[in-house]
Parts: sequence; structure tokens; C-alpha cells
Amino acid sequence: MVALLAKRFFTNVQNDAPPIATYNDLKRPIATLPPPKKINDFLGIWVYGLFLRKDGRKWHNHAVICYLCDKIDFSHSMKQLKERILSDGKCFDGGILKVDNFINHQMDPVLMREMAEELVRRFSNHSINKVITIEASGIAPAIMVGAALNVPVLFAKKKMPSTMENMLVTEVFSFTKNRTYSVCVSSNYLTADDRVLFVDDFLANGNAAKGIIDLVEQSGATLEGMGFLIEKGFQRGGDELRSRGIHIESLAIIDSLDNCTITFR
Repeated sequence: MVALLAKRFFTNVQNDAPPIATYNDLKRPIATLPPPKKINDFLGIWVYGLFLRKDGRKWHNHAVICYLCDKIDFSHSMKQLKERILSDGKCFDGGILKVDNFINHQMDPVLMREMAEELVRRFSNHSINKVITIEASGIAPAIMVGAALNVPVLFAKKKMPSTMENMLVTEVFSFTKNRTYSVCVSSNYLTADDRVLFVDDFLANGNAAKGIIDLVEQSGATLEGMGFLIEKGFQRGGDELRSRGIHIESLAIIDSLDNCTITFR
């Protein structure tokens, strides 16, 4: 959260603009500060950001994130996610993990925010101007990530509205529901100028992700990466997507659900 607050003070440039300060440029004026092991050190960087804004100087938000994220230990939120999966997750036959107590039915907004900030950190070297997801479980984490990046969030609809203009459509097979459905977005909101990050709650067989790839390709947009809260590492989706050269980040990877025992990678 501290990184996010500091980022907001430094953000004084459109996300689609080229970086005005590189990571090394940023380190030079702040290098005299002690390693930020305490909150006061971050407040020093925070105040420095206020002076930059007052002075009219502009710094690229990603450069600030890179500096801060080098200094912050983010392991707590991911440890907390794994602990919640173990304590509140429910395992069913067929490799199904139910986390509707805190992710995709009832939601823990504090944990969701922390997970979003971690995804932002992991994709901080990408230039992203839009977040995309598929309704419905991906909407909450996508909105959190979009808010942290200060970019719009677009979700693909599972029903084709009669009022949607310039519709792009693809087919997605649902593993949990065992059926194929159409998803769509309007090309008014997904264009060749967009550099998108796909965010979803689960990565299993990767069918939803493949549907998004198709929509992105139809629109001419650029896929910067894909971020997931939980990945089922024992299913083939993650390996297939990574083999295509896509930057994939999963906050918790489960290697096995055999005998309804959750084993993390």
C-alpha cells in the first residue's frame, strides 16, 4: 500500500507516454536516502515526490514503482493468500478448488488489493494502458489492478448485447461448467492502440486466456501479459501460454490436489 501511495504522488504523466525518467535516473536523486526499512524512509520518498510535483517536474510512474519494489518485501500478501487457500479453500473431485469464501463469491477486499498491488509490481516493466478480463470472477481483481495502474478496465461479456456496437466475438470452453460459450467486447474499447494486461482469478486449462488472446488479435491490440491469482500447475494451461512467449504471473501455483490435499509449488 505504501508503494501505491507513493506511486500516486509521482504519477504526473499519461500512461501511454514514453518514460521520462529511467530506473537509474530515479535512483540518483534518491540515492542519498537510507535504505527504506522503516515507514519513515518511505515517507521521505513520498515528500520528495511532493517536491517534484510542486517543482513541475514529471517522473514516470513505472520508474517509481521499480525503485520502491526493489526495497519492499511483498512476500506477506502472497503468504496470506496461500494460508487462506489452505484454511478456507475446498477441494472437490476432478481437480476443482473452491475459494468462494474470499475470492469469487464473498470477497476479502484487503487481500484483493494486496494481490492487485503484487501483480502491478510483477508487470511494472510493461507499458500497460488497459486491463482486460472475462466476467464474472475476474472483474474484482481486474478492477483492483486497474485502479492501482490508473487505467480503464474492460471485461468480455458472456452474453452478446443487442446494443453492443462493433462486436468482436470468440468461443471459450468452461472447464467447471463443461460447456462452450461466446464472449464478446466492443472494438470501440479494444483497439490497436491498447496495450493490455489480462487479469483473472484462475488459470487452469487456459481456455479463458486463449479466448482473450483471440479478441486481442482481432482488435490489433498488444497483449503485455497475463496475471492470475491462482494457477493449477498440474493442468496444461500455464505451460501452453508460457510456451507462446507470453509473460505469465500467478500469485499462487498449486502443483497437486490429489486426495483433496493442496500442495503448492
